[in-house]
Amino acid sequence: MDEIRRRKIVLEILLTTCVLAALILGVALGLFAAKSRNVRLGSSMGDYNLAAPTQILDRRGRLITELFGNEKRDILPLDEIPRHLVYALITREDAHFFRHHGFSVRGFLRAAWNITTGRYVSGGSTITQQLAGTLYASRVDRTIERKLKELWWALQLERTLSKKQILELYMNETFFGSGTHGVEAASQFYFGHSARAITLAESAMLVIQAASPARYSPFRHPEAAKRLQQNILQKMVRAGYASKQEVSRSLEDYWTAYDYTRPAHASAFSENTSEAPHFSEYVRQELERSLFGKLDYFRDGLTVHTTLDLDYQRAAQRIVERNLKAINASYLSASGTRLAAVDRELAPVVGLLALGFDLTAVDQARSLRRRRTTEEAYLTAVSPVLEITSQIFGIAPLEGVARAANANRRAEAERTTVEAALITLDNATGEILAMLGGSSWERSKFNRAIDARIQPGSAIKPLYYSAALSSGKFTPATRIYDGPIVFFGEDGEPYTPSNFLGEWSGSVLLRSALAKSINVPSLQVLSGIGFDSAIDRISRLLGMEAERDNERIFPRLYPLGLGVTPVAPVNMARAYAAFANQGREVTPVAIIYIQDRRGNVILEPEKELRAEQKRKGRSLQIMSPQAAYLMVSLLESTFDGGTLSALRERFGDFGGMAMAGKTGTTQNWSDAWTVGFSPYCTTAIWFGFDKRGSSLGLAQTGATAAGPVWGEYMQAIHKDLPKRQFTPPDTGLVRVKVDAESGLLPSPSSQHVISELFIAGTEPRRLDTLQAYKSAREEELVRKLQNSALLQGLPELRGLEPNAAPEWEPYPWRESPPADERSRLQNPLLE
Repeated sequence: MDEIRRRKIVLEILLTTCVLAALILGVALGLFAAKSRNVRLGSSMGDYNLAAPTQILDRRGRLITELFGNEKRDILPLDEIPRHLVYALITREDAHFFRHHGFSVRGFLRAAWNITTGRYVSGGSTITQQLAGTLYASRVDRTIERKLKELWWALQLERTLSKKQILELYMNETFFGSGTHGVEAASQFYFGHSARAITLAESAMLVIQAASPARYSPFRHPEAAKRLQQNILQKMVRAGYASKQEVSRSLEDYWTAYDYTRPAHASAFSENTSEAPHFSEYVRQELERSLFGKLDYFRDGLTVHTTLDLDYQRAAQRIVERNLKAINASYLSASGTRLAAVDRELAPVVGLLALGFDLTAVDQARSLRRRRTTEEAYLTAVSPVLEITSQIFGIAPLEGVARAANANRRAEAERTTVEAALITLDNATGEILAMLGGSSWERSKFNRAIDARIQPGSAIKPLYYSAALSSGKFTPATRIYDGPIVFFGEDGEPYTPSNFLGEWSGSVLLRSALAKSINVPSLQVLSGIGFDSAIDRISRLLGMEAERDNERIFPRLYPLGLGVTPVAPVNMARAYAAFANQGREVTPVAIIYIQDRRGNVILEPEKELRAEQKRKGRSLQIMSPQAAYLMVSLLESTFDGGTLSALRERFGDFGGMAMAGKTGTTQNWSDAWTVGFSPYCTTAIWFGFDKRGSSLGLAQTGATAAGPVWGEYMQAIHKDLPKRQFTPPDTGLVRVKVDAESGLLPSPSSQHVISELFIAGTEPRRLDTLQAYKSAREEELVRKLQNSALLQGLPELRGLEPNAAPEWEPYPWRESPPADERSRLQNPLLE
């Protein structure tokens, strides 16, 4: 009896709920019907929003560019659309399409519940509702009011049109991502052929894009797209729309022919007349991710307010373009000089050797050299003419030859043309103020500022130096040996680094080691803190925590400390900005807010980022404010006797504006970096090649190539800003006088005393003993020299006073003492 009563109660509750839901739905639809009583669907089917371009504005409201699609809508009748594409759409979006009258009660209530509770909005709309939303409502508006409006129009569509007409309209109006509308334009973009010839596997891939083109793009996320594609095809098999054999064969054909080299951010947005084209494309990609494909930014008339400052952008373009021309000219001149010297001095000798000794291989090499010269002439002079001729007269084979030649020419350009990238971030907010993704948008759409993977060289050093300061094991006054040392990695392999031009400094203090970018002391710092601590800090600052355990990116080997980790300029900029931001994480952001065509704010990406940062709270603190300011102080020293010291005089001390930064040059002088910041913003600049293998040349380093460009740009964007210095934290730092050579507290014998900054508690406690030791050692050496039988007959040493002893004259038979004796004299504390 109790069980019967319980079932009766449950049934009554369910019936009551259904009645209430029906009443609510009826009243809501009645209200919408009342609002729309004068609307005639038959005369208003085309009365939805007309296409309007999306405007991208800079931070001051100035127009950067407009996004608009060249909508080549080849309307396809449903009869010309392959049936398996229709079945794929129904399987993915609306399995009961032919059985309902425009909406699903279960789907509608689920979506309404998700909207009310603020949960993720899973698919609850029928194909008819989606079409109604595309035509008459905003698909990005996640409210019950929008769902009701969508439902009302769906009912009208079902009343007026047949199911086939609804499908045909959907197939030709829906946005499929990357600027494409309708299945024909989408098929041409994604697969390179008409939708009339679309395959079973391609059909599944295409319908995925209608729901989430950013999340399941076959170019950006091929593995995720592939999993969903397989899932849809399996459902089609279960529904009887395809056989297992058809699905298996079509999948194999699709992924066998898949082009993995196609750019991940490919889009129909190829003709960009923007003042900041790489930035505009970056914003477009962010729009696609943010809007979940529900709004078509090529026709919905959005207004996107961005963080870019066009004044900064124009300065960057003007300065980088001018200097890049000079750098390329210098590179070509140096390369030509080297090749000319080889041809002039060595080629005749090699030719004689080849003839005299019948060296066939050498003679073949000379022939190869001549052949390469001929190839260069063909690529530069003949190939372009061939391509134009083939296009004019429609000679397909000739066009193929010309295109292949041009592909080789582009590949050669990637190895021999110096490229550039620049990005500027606001220190406190991470707002992107300027972005150059390359030298020319017309020549290359690749955004090197965001997507490149380049070794940063010595510019990586401050990242793990900051971990050393945080550990308390090192201070700016730590004395470190600089000379030949063999390091052994975790794999047991020896590694013997050298310094720039093979010069050694003996021993240096940590501040000087970083300012002058000396390699061996830096690797001793890395060794002192260990790989775990170094990789933790480097990956966190770069925003690459997810890659922390990837040893191809962060190898647990000593070259890590010299910058072999591949990064993008944006990673380096956010890392350095954290120093200026009191040690807090800096996340780059490009979009402030987005408005629809009516002026309503529909998204606020920056506001959402700030809310997320507030939730994270203290976890955003990568290092203490004290350690961060100490890094700022160390990087200021780069401008005072370090690798960027020439900039201070060249740019007039930047008009009193504080500057800090670091240079980086990779092995073989392939890449040149300068990354630095003011109290306002951080800028990373890179020069190098898209493909490794070429060298900028000994004269083109981070300090000599990138440094002056960085300095000129930073001076230009700061000229109208109030002059500021870096502000230290109120507590936690102490300034102490130390011996300039030992880094210890000065003693009576100290010859040079400096003031140094320390995190409180890490300042030196011991008095300097180095100077006294050196004096005693010098006196002992002089006595030995005076009594040495080897030096009998050298009257100039008789009565020699200790302080008058020349440094290396005691070894008259050689220019300098043995290396071991020199190191021992300069580094007595290591004995």
